Amino acid sequence: MQLQRIILLLIASINLAALGTAGCTTTQRDFEAEAQAPNVTTPAQRQPDVPYVPTPQPVVDAMLQLAQVNSNDIIYDLGSGDGRIPITAAQRFGIRSVGVDINPQRVQEANANAQKAGMTNRVEFRQQDLFETDLRNATVVTLYLLPDVNLKLRPKLLRELRPGTRIVSHAFDMGDWQPQQVQQVDGKTIYLWVVPENVPPNLR
Repeated sequence: MQLQRIILLLIASINLAALGTAGCTTTQRDFEAEAQAPNVTTPAQRQPDVPYVPTPQPVVDAMLQLAQVNSNDIIYDLGSGDGRIPITAAQRFGIRSVGVDINPQRVQEANANAQKAGMTNRVEFRQQDLFETDLRNATVVTLYLLPDVNLKLRPKLLRELRPGTRIVSHAFDMGDWQPQQVQQVDGKTIYLWVVPENVPPNLR
């Protein structure tokens, strides 16, 4: 009887040891798998190309007038800031407007302004790199960037925009691409270009 009890105790001890070893092995495997798993991180957001300086409202109004915006247009504002150009266009002409800004704070502010204006059904703001934005649906593009950014953007504008699309820039030109109109508004300069049917090689 005593021998039988000893044998049972030995068997129980062996089973417990086996379970403990298995538990340690499983834990070790989980740890190793976690250590070997790739560390996925979100790429750092690229810094804005230009500092945020809002376009005065009289200049906004003049830019839309210079572009001869009408009810059939779709406006893309590149570097849209607080959203005043897309919101004004949507309010005034009842059209769809798209604002693009790389800064999430500006996009948040623009969406809040669109909500206050009751224009969220007509205005869309995208947190995007303007050099990666698909512009093919635009019939009017508005800009308030910098001279070097305009020049860097020019080939994309001429490649993606359809002939007849109007481009209006506040303050800065497009190098040797001569504007079709230049206008002064409250001491500010605005420029108008129309995308040609055949783009000259020197502008591509």
